[in-house]
Amino acid sequence: MDYEVERCTRHCAASGRELDEGEEFFSVLRTEKDGVHRRDYAAEAWTGPPEGTFAWWKSRMPTREAKRGQLAPNEVLLSLFYELEQAAGRDDMRYVLALLLVRRRVLREEDIEHDEQGRGLLVLYCPRDETTHRVPVVTPDERRTEEIQAELSRLLFADAVG
Repeated sequence: MDYEVERCTRHCAASGRELDEGEEFFSVLRTEKDGVHRRDYAAEAWTGPPEGTFAWWKSRMPTREAKRGQLAPNEVLLSLFYELEQAAGRDDMRYVLALLLVRRRVLREEDIEHDEQGRGLLVLYCPRDETTHRVPVVTPDERRTEEIQAELSRLLFADAVG
C-alpha cells in the first residue's frame, strides 16, 4: 500500500493555532476512509494518540536560526535497518526506522500480520533487493521515543554543507 504522508501544517489540529518556532508538538498518522492522514498537536493539547492512530512521534518546530541537517542517503538508512534486524532489544528503533523508510519510499508496506503471541508485524517489501521483511509493531513510550530520535539524529544526520 503506497501513500503520501502530508507535511506538517504548522497548526494544532485541536486548537487551530499556529505552532511557534522551537515549540514541541506531537504528530500522528491515522487511517481514515479516504487514506492516511497526518495531524499535528501542540504539546498543551496532547492527551495521547487519538483512536485509530497507527504511528505517532514528538517533534519540535524548526527555528529560522537552526541549521538544516541532511539525512543520510537511503542506502545508509537501509543498511541500518538490516543491521537492526539482528540487534536484540532494538525492535522499537527498527520499527521507527521502517516507518521512515516507508515514508521515503525505500520500503513499501504490503500487509499487517500477527505472530503467535498476537503482536502486529508490518510486512514490508524492498524493491531494491526484492526482499520481504516482517517488522514487529513496537510503539515506544515518550521517553524511549526521545532516545530513539536522538540516536537516529546522531547516526543519520549530518550538518548541511553551505
